[in-house]
Amino acid sequence: MEQPIVIIGAGQTAATAIETLRREGYAGPLTLVGEENELPYARPPLSKKFLAGDFEHDRLLLKQASFYDSHGVTLALGRRATGLDLAARAVTLDDGRVLGYAKLLIATGAAPRHVAVPGHDLAGIHYLRSTADVARLRPALVPGARIVIIGAGYIGLEVAATCRKLGLEVDVLEMAERVMNRVVAPEVSAFYAAAHAHEGVRIHTGRLLASFTGDASGRVTAVHSLDGATWPVDLVIVGVGALPVTEPAEAAGIATENGIAVDLQCRTSDPHVWAAGDCVSQTSVHYGRRIRLESVDNAFEQAKTAAQSMLGRDVTHDRIPWFWSDQYDIKLLIVGLNLDYDHGVLRGDPATRSFSYCYLRGSQLLAVDCVNNSRDYIAAKKLILERVALSPERLADPTVALRDAVA
Repeated sequence: MEQPIVIIGAGQTAATAIETLRREGYAGPLTLVGEENELPYARPPLSKKFLAGDFEHDRLLLKQASFYDSHGVTLALGRRATGLDLAARAVTLDDGRVLGYAKLLIATGAAPRHVAVPGHDLAGIHYLRSTADVARLRPALVPGARIVIIGAGYIGLEVAATCRKLGLEVDVLEMAERVMNRVVAPEVSAFYAAAHAHEGVRIHTGRLLASFTGDASGRVTAVHSLDGATWPVDLVIVGVGALPVTEPAEAAGIATENGIAVDLQCRTSDPHVWAAGDCVSQTSVHYGRRIRLESVDNAFEQAKTAAQSMLGRDVTHDRIPWFWSDQYDIKLLIVGLNLDYDHGVLRGDPATRSFSYCYLRGSQLLAVDCVNNSRDYIAAKKLILERVALSPERLADPTVALRDAVA
């Protein structure tokens, strides 16, 4: 009988790993441990269609219950892993159960970064990671309600777009001087700021959160910034980034570096433990540095690598990452990472709501932001992977296909 595999974490990574393990011939005992009392489900719709009520719960599920039954998966849902004994190869759960393993996959993902200013624990202040978060939030999403969103990254702006479509009065506070400042160029930031302003969202950049105040019942009624400004509110959503969930791996002595540190086969510092998804950092073959990615595609691909590696296959994770964000009728597709770019090239006119922004180091393409422009997105993947030298002049001409902009 094959020795058991345990997976901690029940999201995209876990579902993909289970499917890969069974497809690749692993027939042994397989247990899935998840903190939520939910089958693995897709999280991207939480800030968009599911939040708006346009997406049924069953459509979130990555696999139906019958999949886990037919694949012989033991489910330990609504359970938290509280201890990891590497020497004994055992996981302890919060109900006292001890699960032995021959191999372990950690897929715990990332959790929202919390703010710690005065009033942070008032009712009506929300974070968005789970279906339970959405269930708590939805009753307050009524036309005319005043909401302040803290943070103008992907999540903050997606939620802003959703709330505006539902008829709420929306203000967004961002500590940086522009929206999505960590991931896109100023030209792309300006486009998104203008798009949200056109929809009636009020974005306040360069504002540092100072505190929340509430009423006698303990519910938030106002948001205050350090410069003395105040926004009356009915509810608040905080979206200021996420932190990798590294427990209980870190407590057990597994190496961490901005997440659980893994090699190109998704193995941790312990030979019997693998990790994948938002909770890990890994050296990028293409970009030459250790990075942690919060991406559905990365979780999917790392899960396949980890599962095959656990079965002794000779595999390496070396994909070019990609990301997406939907806001109103605008789809942003990002391929690659703009790390250390030294100049950028704008392709097309943002006023047309279809353009791209290319990030280069010298003549080498590092990444492309594609706004309603899937053609450039498809071409960019190959150009980035092959490190093709490009002509900035040809890149800047949107009548020249991106694939033809070679130097």
